[in-house]
Amino acid sequence: MSIQTRPRPDLRSTTAAPAARSRRRFTGGWVAYGLLVALALAYTFPFLVQLATSFKTEPEAAANPLALLPSTWSGAAYTALFANSDFPSWTMNSLIVTVLVTAGRVFFDSLAGYALARLQFRGRATVFAILVGVMAVPGVVLLIPKFLVLNQLGMYDSYTGMVLPLLADAAGVFIMKNFFESVPASIEEQARIDGAGVFRTFWSIVLPMSMPALMTIVILSFQGSWNELNHFIVSTQSPELTTLTKGVAQLASGQLSQGTQYPLKLAAALLMTVPVAIVFFIFQKRIMNSTAGAVKE
Repeated sequence: MSIQTRPRPDLRSTTAAPAARSRRRFTGGWVAYGLLVALALAYTFPFLVQLATSFKTEPEAAANPLALLPSTWSGAAYTALFANSDFPSWTMNSLIVTVLVTAGRVFFDSLAGYALARLQFRGRATVFAILVGVMAVPGVVLLIPKFLVLNQLGMYDSYTGMVLPLLADAAGVFIMKNFFESVPASIEEQARIDGAGVFRTFWSIVLPMSMPALMTIVILSFQGSWNELNHFIVSTQSPELTTLTKGVAQLASGQLSQGTQYPLKLAAALLMTVPVAIVFFIFQKRIMNSTAGAVKE
């Protein structure tokens, strides 16, 4: 009677496979990180050029505009910006309009989004279809109608004409509607059982839970109204109502200076990006993908 023995497994082959997979994962990770670093450098390079050029002298900026380290550091561009232009007035106008527009969009977009998400009324689907259609229309197409409407209503060349047409936007309503639909309906049912009306349920129960979406609206509204240019071109003409975007555009077109004036223009553009960056870094941590509350079923 013969005894058959099983062949012993090759320990080298069993240990080589995990090691090879580990090396592949390690190599793939480094390649991915390398691509991300390259994309980050390509994305931030124009901003670094803008920052460095704003501290260059005019001859150096014209001779070597892409150098990231000025040979001679100079703050003359910032001094000339505040001394020879109405930059403080532009900033104040932009700040007033942006704060009003951001507050208005947070309030009206949330109201409209809640109505489309929860209230049952005739024509709700049609209203939502029109809303989506408005999002597909390029803003440039509406410039002439905006001017005609503002002129006929007597709001042209005023803060009212600058702010009122921007108090609500289709994208914000769309975002709030989708977020409100993710809130459990049982929360609102419990509020109605306790005697709360529609607006009280919205204001005291649902709206505090929608902070992630509200922070998204705050960031998008602040950035959009701060960087708005086309609407202010067709709604104002007085120098007293010039915003930062119009003022910086005038600088870039050479209306307020002679020569290239790269340091002056890029210094204005750099200062213009600071408030948007501050708002983004303050509110970005509040953006999440879940509601701020829950209900026990």
